[in-house]
Amino acid sequence: MAVVNRTPDSFFDQGATFAFEDAVAAAGRAVAGGADVVDIGGVKAGPGEEVDAAEEIRRVGGVVRAVRQRFPDLIISVDTWRAEVGDAVAGMGADLLNDTWGGPDPELASVAAAHGIGLVCAHAGGLPPRTGPHRSAYDDVVADVVEHVTGLAERAVEAGVRPDAILIDPAHDFGKNTRHSLEITRRLGELTETGWPVLVAVSNKDFIGETLDLPVQERDTGTTAAVALSAWLGARMFRVHDPAAARRALATVTNLAHL
Repeated sequence: MAVVNRTPDSFFDQGATFAFEDAVAAAGRAVAGGADVVDIGGVKAGPGEEVDAAEEIRRVGGVVRAVRQRFPDLIISVDTWRAEVGDAVAGMGADLLNDTWGGPDPELASVAAAHGIGLVCAHAGGLPPRTGPHRSAYDDVVADVVEHVTGLAERAVEAGVRPDAILIDPAHDFGKNTRHSLEITRRLGELTETGWPVLVAVSNKDFIGETLDLPVQERDTGTTAAVALSAWLGARMFRVHDPAAARRALATVTNLAHL
C-alpha cells in the first residue's frame, strides 16, 4: 500500500504531492514501484490547518477518479475517518476506506457495507482525530489493541461489511509512545493470530526516528527493518512511502520463509 498525500503539510513529503497533477503522477510511480494498493489522503494526521469534509472530498475525489481511470485494476484506498467522505469517494471508485483513527464515526462501516467495499479497523487509543498522544498509558498495549480492533471488525461485519474486506491495523504512534509502538511490533503475532489480516503502517514514523535518533528523511533503513519483521510475524499489507524498497524487503522475507 503506497501513500499519496494530497495535503500541503504532510509530515513526510511536506506537500510534494499536494498539486493534483503531482498526486496522480505519484500514484503512477507507486504502481511502477510495485504497489498493489494506493492510499490517498486529504488530511494531515497530526494537528494543523482545519480541513472540513467538503474540502477533504475536493482534495481526494478528483485524484481517485483520475487514478481509477488510469489504473482500472488497482485497489484504491482513501485515508479518512468520515462517513460523508467515504460515501463520496466510494462513488468515485475507491475500494477501501482506511480509518486510521479507530472508528470515531460509527457510520463509516455502514458506508463501506452499502458500497460493498473494504474497511481498515485501527486503534488510536480513543484519541479524537488529528490529536497527538500525551502520556499514553496502557496496562497491556497489545491486549488493548487486539480488543479494540477485533471489536471494530466484528461490528463492521454486523453492519454488513464482507469479512474478507476487513483489515485490522494497530496504528503505530497513534495514541501511543515509542515504547508502545515497539512493543506492538515485537508482539505483532498476537494480532495476526486473531485471524484478521493485519495492515501495518510504520513508514518513517516517529517511533523509528526516536529509536534511531534520526530525522524523518533518514528513517528508510529503520522502516525497511520494521516492514520485514512485520512480514515475518504475519502482517499482510504494508503502508509505505517507498513501495519498491518494501517489495524488495518482502521478497527477501518470502524467500527466507520458504527455504
